[in-house]
Amino acid sequence: CIQAPLLPSSISASTQFNGEPRSYTRFNLTQNMEGENSQVEMKLSSDMDEEVGGNGVGEDLNHAKEPYVVHKPAGRTPKNVCFMVATVLLIFIISYLIGYLSHRKTELAPPSCSRSTFEESITEDSVKMEVDPLMDWKDVKSLLDQKMTASSIESAFSEFASESHQAGSAGDMELANKVLGRFKQYGMHTWTDGHFVKLVDPPASGSNMVTFKGSDLGELRGYLAYSKTGTAKGAVLHGNYGQMDDLGKLQDKNIALDGRVLLVRSGKISFAEKVANAAKLNASAVLIYPAGDRQLGGSTQLFGHVHLGSGDPYTPGFPSFNHTQFPPVQSSGLPSILAQTITVNMAATIMKGMEGTTAPAGWVGVGRLGDDKDMVTVEVNNVLSEKLINNVFGVIKGFVDPDRFVVMGAQRDAWGPGFASSTVGTSVLVELARAISDMVKNDGFKPRRSIVFASWSAGEYGSVGATEWLEVRTQDKNANLRTTVFLLVSQPMISIQCLQKVFTPLYFSHIVMEPLRLNDPAYPFITFSGIPSVSFRFTTEGAEYPYLGTLDDTRDKLYGATSNQVAKLAVSAGQFAGKIALRLVHDHLLHLDVEKYIRQIRTHVVAINSKIQKLQSVLPKLLSVQWLISATGSYSRAASSLSNEIDNSNLEDVEMCRNINDRIMSVERDFLSPYVSPRETPFRHILVGSGSHTLKALSDHLDALQNDQSDADADLFRIQFALATWTIQGCANSLAGEVWSIDNMI
Repeated sequence: CIQAPLLPSSISASTQFNGEPRSYTRFNLTQNMEGENSQVEMKLSSDMDEEVGGNGVGEDLNHAKEPYVVHKPAGRTPKNVCFMVATVLLIFIISYLIGYLSHRKTELAPPSCSRSTFEESITEDSVKMEVDPLMDWKDVKSLLDQKMTASSIESAFSEFASESHQAGSAGDMELANKVLGRFKQYGMHTWTDGHFVKLVDPPASGSNMVTFKGSDLGELRGYLAYSKTGTAKGAVLHGNYGQMDDLGKLQDKNIALDGRVLLVRSGKISFAEKVANAAKLNASAVLIYPAGDRQLGGSTQLFGHVHLGSGDPYTPGFPSFNHTQFPPVQSSGLPSILAQTITVNMAATIMKGMEGTTAPAGWVGVGRLGDDKDMVTVEVNNVLSEKLINNVFGVIKGFVDPDRFVVMGAQRDAWGPGFASSTVGTSVLVELARAISDMVKNDGFKPRRSIVFASWSAGEYGSVGATEWLEVRTQDKNANLRTTVFLLVSQPMISIQCLQKVFTPLYFSHIVMEPLRLNDPAYPFITFSGIPSVSFRFTTEGAEYPYLGTLDDTRDKLYGATSNQVAKLAVSAGQFAGKIALRLVHDHLLHLDVEKYIRQIRTHVVAINSKIQKLQSVLPKLLSVQWLISATGSYSRAASSLSNEIDNSNLEDVEMCRNINDRIMSVERDFLSPYVSPRETPFRHILVGSGSHTLKALSDHLDALQNDQSDADADLFRIQFALATWTIQGCANSLAGEVWSIDNMI
């Protein structure tokens, strides 16, 4: 038998409060592998000095030679009994006082925290509520509607309107301090997140220049951040909107883009995508002018960026902090060719002098495509500079799961006045913070999860502030629920049922779902960090607000475009965004539908399977879609099983709800391919991301193999195919939950 006395620290209280020795107790355990009965004898003896040395190890290691003696308890004297009674009463009084003070601390704890880090602001002084803090959802909606008013929005417009607040400027910092002050005024815990990032300014002296057939087209104030600098000269060629389909039509006419200066109009896709498409086909430069349907003035200048990514392109995949000395590196999304915006009048001058073949049918407003004699020279002299930007945060902590949170964010900077692009969003964000804080303080609303309000900087340069914050938080496993609210775009994970419950059927009938675009501020949240995201916008059918990205985005222009309904629309925007966020922090279980992706995955799998069948002569005979189909089935079964588990769940079980919500939140994160580098391929989501790892890229690669393109590689396709299959299977395994629930047939 094995004898194991307790450590001295474990028995000191017994020795002190009762000066008598204790006997040890024998515990029988299960049989050992040889079939014998193992026994552990645990000795609770106060006479440790006789058997144990100062480090807790017996001084005489030959235990078998000297058996332990079982002592009988000594008699209890009146003195000992009185001492024990006094001790018990003292412990009871101390315990009662601790419990009372803890209860008072719970009632009086302020909604803010004292320390400045993100983790501390979410978790410090957090309270696990024993009583369900649920308020009826109808009452929550009604309270928010009452507190969001046009008059308060108008007041916020006046406070946050600014003629100049470009990222990293004094105007940007002034607005940041105003937002910070508002958050503090509402009693929220606040903090800032500073980054030194590489931003681009126009030339310090002189300007960029474009000449056509030797003639200068005029002053260029607009520019494209992160364009390659230098000079390029080539024959101009019209490329419509610069989409790959447009450029394909040029190739169908046997027109090569090598060395040409591509003239394209804005719209359809981002500036960065236009430039990247041109670079793929070896163009030397790109000129972008406002599309005719924007109805801008002939001399209106355009501003934007051409980084095919998000965040600081000189610290790709990792955050920019205080001049940290990283090795020289830059994003793979930086363009290799020059890019510059021009005005409508400048574009008209070029197009009038262009010759060559007639434009393809459907290219409205485009006459001739241009020939080899239509020479254009583009000179870009933009200046790269390092600037400090600051994101501003305020938090309303949850009462049940304070470390699970929703992020509501808005862009704060702009190229010019930026009334629509930044002032309205910032005003709505601040007013939502005021309304929800007031609901918590004065109306008894207790959100289950936390709400983080974020004011991002450097959004005009490609969501730099938001992405840098994400890069800091990317390793945080507790950031389980975030959603950014900017424009009207929905992801499959955002349930139609959730939106129906937010607004009335009348409102819902006017909601149009769109896929996220690369230039959408919510795009990096889902594709880089795997955070379910939704953004939204208000628009008139068939018309877009034309002044974004220009210096004409002013209060007067926006009021004119909306028939003076800006405040009313802003209230609606706040109510819409607020109700989505409040629903996500109100309910026991998140209204995110994991089954929405089943159809999308199957659509890709069916297309891939069909193309593989047609390419059996090119691909290895052993290549089968069976494992991809099996992984899809695993995800489908895991999603259906979770939905059934949700239907049969006990909402009063806090830990069970937390576990289910964590599994729901893991889906988007698990769709990020673990097999590609965040530095080289930041948008790693295999369904809505971009890169060779996506299911769409697999399908496109099969098209390239079928067309015998030079960049097609059957062996590379097999590798990409296998990695995509395992990404889907890994997501299914994570969604299944416990290890014994995994359906792994691969």
